[in-house]
Amino acid sequence: MPKNIPEKGAALQRDGETYAIIPYLPGGIVDTAQLKKIVNVADKYQARTFKFTSYERIAIIGIKKEYIDKIWEELDMKPGGLTGKTVRSAKFCVGKRECKKGRQDTFKMGLMIDEHFMGIKTPNKIKIALSGCPNSCGESAVKDIGLIGTERGWNLLVGGSSGSIPMIGQIFKKNLSDDEVIQNIDKIINYYIEKDSKLRLGRFIKQISFERFKKEVKIADNLKKI
Repeated sequence: MPKNIPEKGAALQRDGETYAIIPYLPGGIVDTAQLKKIVNVADKYQARTFKFTSYERIAIIGIKKEYIDKIWEELDMKPGGLTGKTVRSAKFCVGKRECKKGRQDTFKMGLMIDEHFMGIKTPNKIKIALSGCPNSCGESAVKDIGLIGTERGWNLLVGGSSGSIPMIGQIFKKNLSDDEVIQNIDKIINYYIEKDSKLRLGRFIKQISFERFKKEVKIADNLKKI
């Protein structure tokens, strides 16, 4: 029996018989109608339980294999639990739309990032997180690419990780506009793909040095424009 069914967004559970799926909910945001639909479909097909994950997702756990297609059809949602060597869906706090401390619109920026980058194949996984203010509720400093909102724009960090050996991301650029964020993430991801390092981004940056990384990303972007 396969360990997962990537094209169906399903992962085999420890019991060896049931699967879990994770619908795509940008930033973990879900309205009452969507939540009711998820609950009703899960009940209908006898899913065992839910798990609200640390990455702002709802995992539907304990699904029989024969129900996977039916559940996806009735949910009418695309898979959000990307695994493997890809750019994952962005994690973001509520930002200035809902939080009095928010400085930037994490909803808008997070959706832009998912639209441009989610699912892109990369040498190792890429996690992106956004925080609307320096309190960093999105844990931006411990992600491969992190954004922190300020009064003047976005500070862009690279190379963070919360793995077995945690790393704090370093500031790549400050006070970026939304469009500049997309442009710079595009440069970073393209450079990382071109170098084809099997290391996570932070380990790769540490290996070559942060200063060299910044310089070569800029050079690679200039060459692309010629």
